[in-house]
Amino acid sequence: MRFSILGPLEVHDDAGNAVAVAGPKPRALLVRLLLSAGRVVPFERLGGETPNALQAQVSRLRRALPGGLVEFAGAGYRIAIDPDDVDVHRFERGAADGRRLLALGECRAAAAVLRAALDLWRGPVLADLPEAAAQVVRLEEARLAAVEDLVEAELALPAGTAIGPLRRLVAEHPFRERLRGQLMRALHAAGRTAEALGEFDDLRRLLAAELGTDPSTALRAVHLRLLQGETAPPARRGPPAPLTRLIGRAAQLQRLAALGPARLVTLVGPGGAGKTRLAVEAAGPGACFADLSAVEDAAGVPLEVAAALGLRDGGLAPAAADDPVRRLESALAGQELLLVLDNCEQALDAVAGLVRTLLGAGPGLRVLATSREPLGLTGEVLVPVGPLPPEPALALFAERAAAVRPGFTVGAGNAEAVRQVCALVDGLPLAIELAAARLRQLDIHALAARLAQHEHFAVLSRGDRTAADRHRTLHAVVDWSWRLLSDEERTAAGRLSVFAGGATGPAALAVCGAGEEVLIDLADRSLVVARDGRYRMLETILLFCRGRLSAAEQARLQQAHAAYFLRLACTADGFLRRAEQLDWLAVLAADHDNLIAAVRHADRPTAMRLITALAAYWWLSGRRREVAPLAAALLDGPVEGLEEEYVSCVVHAESLAPPAHRAHADAVVAALDRPLRHPFGAAVWGMSRAPGTGPDPSPAILAGDPWNEALQDLGLELLQVLGGHPAEARLQDVHARFLALGERWGIGQCQDWLAQVASWRGDHALAHERWAVSVGCFDELGAALEAADVLCRRGFDSIRQGALPAAEADFRRAIPTPASALGLAEVARLRGDLPLAAAELERAAAEIRPGDPASVYVRASVLTARARLAEAGHRLDDAARLHEDAWTAVQPAPLPANLADVREGRAAHALLTGQPRAAAVLLGRAVALRGTAVAGDPDVAATAAGVTAALGPSAFADAYAEGLRGDAQNSV
Repeated sequence: MRFSILGPLEVHDDAGNAVAVAGPKPRALLVRLLLSAGRVVPFERLGGETPNALQAQVSRLRRALPGGLVEFAGAGYRIAIDPDDVDVHRFERGAADGRRLLALGECRAAAAVLRAALDLWRGPVLADLPEAAAQVVRLEEARLAAVEDLVEAELALPAGTAIGPLRRLVAEHPFRERLRGQLMRALHAAGRTAEALGEFDDLRRLLAAELGTDPSTALRAVHLRLLQGETAPPARRGPPAPLTRLIGRAAQLQRLAALGPARLVTLVGPGGAGKTRLAVEAAGPGACFADLSAVEDAAGVPLEVAAALGLRDGGLAPAAADDPVRRLESALAGQELLLVLDNCEQALDAVAGLVRTLLGAGPGLRVLATSREPLGLTGEVLVPVGPLPPEPALALFAERAAAVRPGFTVGAGNAEAVRQVCALVDGLPLAIELAAARLRQLDIHALAARLAQHEHFAVLSRGDRTAADRHRTLHAVVDWSWRLLSDEERTAAGRLSVFAGGATGPAALAVCGAGEEVLIDLADRSLVVARDGRYRMLETILLFCRGRLSAAEQARLQQAHAAYFLRLACTADGFLRRAEQLDWLAVLAADHDNLIAAVRHADRPTAMRLITALAAYWWLSGRRREVAPLAAALLDGPVEGLEEEYVSCVVHAESLAPPAHRAHADAVVAALDRPLRHPFGAAVWGMSRAPGTGPDPSPAILAGDPWNEALQDLGLELLQVLGGHPAEARLQDVHARFLALGERWGIGQCQDWLAQVASWRGDHALAHERWAVSVGCFDELGAALEAADVLCRRGFDSIRQGALPAAEADFRRAIPTPASALGLAEVARLRGDLPLAAAELERAAAEIRPGDPASVYVRASVLTARARLAEAGHRLDDAARLHEDAWTAVQPAPLPANLADVREGRAAHALLTGQPRAAAVLLGRAVALRGTAVAGDPDVAATAAGVTAALGPSAFADAYAEGLRGDAQNSV
């Protein structure tokens, strides 16, 4: 809520609605509490009422205000609000800040702060508290002192101060010598020196007549300077003294130091990047500093620079009679000086013209400018000042946060949230500082959550009260740049906000009608970052520009955006299965955020077509999990005419697709008898099904596509391999066909399974060569999931060789998956670290996704591993149950190779429970299922050794042979 007592009492809620407080006594009580907002006011200072009478007034006041605001505190009452919610406290703080800025020489900033503070006064102060005479006198004196400070600040500015209001103030307060001296100086600066001297004579007569005294020493000194034709010795305005240390700009400072001889250097970057702060640090104390942010027209530029140089008019002639540019040329001729021109974008053409003139007139002059766009002069050296990198951004946040919230540090519990906040505000120093300041009210995680919901402008709305208006809020920072754009540039900037992650020139033209020239103009004005043929907006600027679009315009742009990226996806689709796939994957990856955004805001048919056309992209680049929730959201609705797209969405939804949709997709696939528009769809559907489940699609859907035919044959050969009939020669043939196409995903798959076959027969060197090729193919594609699968298979092969360090390295290199956690668990178990093994198995189980076909196999393996762990801990009953669960888990897709793994686990358990012959039979049956013995498996080797020891070699061989001959699928 907001409370106003600098005039008649007014109360407003957060929405700006007036809140009525009726009755003089409750109003007076509220004013007394507001004068001490947030602090306890003793009973005796609350109006001298009896306790019962005071309680009655408190009750009336509580009915008028929201619950809980007026609190009883034992010795008195308090109003539980922030002092900043009361105008009188904001005024006092603003007056103090303005006086501090004035003492620092920051006259323009001081004037802005003081005006804002004085604007809070609406009439007679404390009008609802007539008996508070002492408070009224104190506040009126504070107001007059603030007025005097404001006049002092204005006198130091090029425009000076208004003489009429100042003369009226002197008439109202004739004995205030500071006001009288300020009027004398203002008259003298306007060329009215005789009137100024007359003011001194008037005061001298008044003091003699009324008080019998003379004017003060300070006023007599002003009088003497006027007689001598001076107001004050000229003084250059140096850079403002920084209040905080500069963080994250060491590289730019080094570059600026190396550019020492350069005569014109411009720091260019978006608002809030810290250009002014960097310029102050680089300039040093000997420079002259001119802030051009308040210049309203071209004529004001030389006046502001002259004021910064201390070249004020002597008062002997009107200022208009002098040419300020000539005065600057004359003053700078022959001088060695660094002139800092801050915020040049406000009047860019005028600044550029003045800089060209001054550099020509003064060979010893160097200019360091800050601007949101270049000055465009020959010889200008541009130093970009952009967002901070992640680590300096984090350091800046941590330092500023600790200043407003003592004890705040960045640690394991909040580091990720801090990094997220810094990234969400684009690493802009001002935005980071505004975000850090909100830790007074918000927890870091709540702050990150609100920024993630795009509430940037609502959250980052409270900055330094002494800062220029354009730097007090994030909205003001961007609005400053927006107001400097032409209508054409504003239109283009608003439309560009439909893109996520930037746009190429052709995309911007197709979707927004924005040509290359206007994009370059926006880049020059730091509204857009131009790099590598793309134009990208910082998130804060994008949100601002998007807010300038009407709902209808935004909907139209989103439709055009989705249509453009659907065309791009359809064009790329064919190339993704050929040798050009890396180039086209790079094209799509550069626009990945746009593709996701297009799926999100397109109509349902277009979104379904996008997901389908991009199937090869999702899979080959390892991004299919990201699209799963988007695909799942599209399943409900008509399917007619979108059959292929519907199946693709079911597949991409993965475990999020309800069983009914999966069954319906099977039926749709079985009915398809025409070539697919996007042939990768057949491959996707096949890869999403557990082998041997679901209907076989019609060959017609492949339409003679060589990639799809090669992939179909690869699937058939994998069934042979996993069914215990390794067909290495046929796999080599499929591999050759993918090589001919130059398609890396198929090559990687073939090399992976050729390696697996070599591993099973004990040719580990060849297996690792093939796995290296496979990993290389998937790494090139960016297919992290496929690469993880290969790394895990290679890791398990290293375990079979006893190379635990190599195995661990592969499992850790893979992105986290159930298989990588399982591998790390096996490494830990074999090293004897059973607690670590148990923890990794818990992680593996937690990462298994229900509905994922691959989970059938890994879940059975995890259960077998947990059984072995139970056996190592002598918990044989638990192990028996887990072996049974593993056998059950593999039944939905009972591939022989997986059944073999489960049987080998059960063989070990049979040996431990006194059944060595059953163990031997199970080992034989595992080999029969897989089609080969797995060379080097330490668990199988230990079981075989134990059985041989228990039965003897001959009996072991007989039982093992029985297993080889037995019913591989069903006997136990």
